[in-house]
Amino acid sequence: MLAALIHGIVLAFGLILPLGVQNVFIFNQGATHRRFSRALPAVITAGICDMLLILLAVMGVSLIVFSFAWLKNLIFMVGFVFMVYMGWSIFRSAPGTGEGRREALTTKQQILFAASVSLLNPHAILDLIGVIGPSSLAYEGDRLIVFTAACIVVSFTWFFGLAIAGRLIGGFDTDGKIIRRLNQISALIIWGIAVYLGVQLMESL
Repeated sequence: MLAALIHGIVLAFGLILPLGVQNVFIFNQGATHRRFSRALPAVITAGICDMLLILLAVMGVSLIVFSFAWLKNLIFMVGFVFMVYMGWSIFRSAPGTGEGRREALTTKQQILFAASVSLLNPHAILDLIGVIGPSSLAYEGDRLIVFTAACIVVSFTWFFGLAIAGRLIGGFDTDGKIIRRLNQISALIIWGIAVYLGVQLMESL
């Protein structure tokens, strides 16, 4: 049981730690909102989406879905469009000055964007299929539940931590320069993912 718990924690951290569009987006939301609670829609949405992908990977459903070429191409295509739009939205949301300096995303935008970077990123989905899915085959019964729960808890904890870290930095960013740079970095990373998706789509057609 303990081995399954440790395995789930280490594996989840290994997958989620590398800098990616999802991490940058959540950090950015923590930094651009005056109150941490207003970044919760993005945090919770990202956590729920990761939980869904983890459960699908453990059950083997995601592997079956990705075996259909047309569905894989559709995911690449929709992901490309969302990433381009998201990058542009974040890039032009440069903060101003004073009390109104932060042009934070609305709750609806946070949910939409968090879901898109989580569910429309084939690279992240393939990581789950290729790592968490096969790793879960080593367990069954209670040990499988512990392994799966560990991966999910790490995911939620990490996103909450990212948003809190972003809020701390945003708290002393009085002139908005750090937020502006974060927006630009976020947009560039998102556009980079969009290019990757576009290349993958062209190669698969």
